[in-house]
Amino acid sequence: MAQRFDRWEYLCLFGLGGGGYYLLECAWRGFSHWTMFLAGGAALCWLAFLERRPRARLAVSAALGAAGVTVMELLVGVFCTVVLHRRVWDYRAEWGNLYGLVCPRFSLLWLCLCAWVLAALRAARRLLCRRR
Repeated sequence: MAQRFDRWEYLCLFGLGGGGYYLLECAWRGFSHWTMFLAGGAALCWLAFLERRPRARLAVSAALGAAGVTVMELLVGVFCTVVLHRRVWDYRAEWGNLYGLVCPRFSLLWLCLCAWVLAALRAARRLLCRRR
C-alpha cells in the first residue's frame, strides 16, 4: 500500500510542480510553454526524492537539486529546439551559456529556489508525520 501512496504523492507533486513552474515563468517572463509544465513537475519530484534522503544536508540537497533542474532545462531546451523546432528561451546573451539553453546565472537562481523548496518540503513532512 505504501508504494501506491508514493505514486499518488508523486503525481500530486508533479501537478503542483508543473503548475508552479509554469506560473513562475509567466510571472518572470510574461509567458510560458507547455513543456515548462513537464519540466516543473519533474523538478519537484526530483526535489521530493532528494528531500527523502536520510541525514542529507540542505546545502548538498539544494546543490543536487539545482544541478538536476539545470540538466532538465537543458534536456527540455534541446527537445524544444531539435524536435519541436522552437526556441522557448534564449540565454545566448548570458555569460557561460551552453547552447543558449542554460547558464550559470539561472543555475544560481535555481540553487536558491531549490533550497527554499527543500526547506518547505522538509517542514511539510515533519508536520504531516507528526500528525500520524
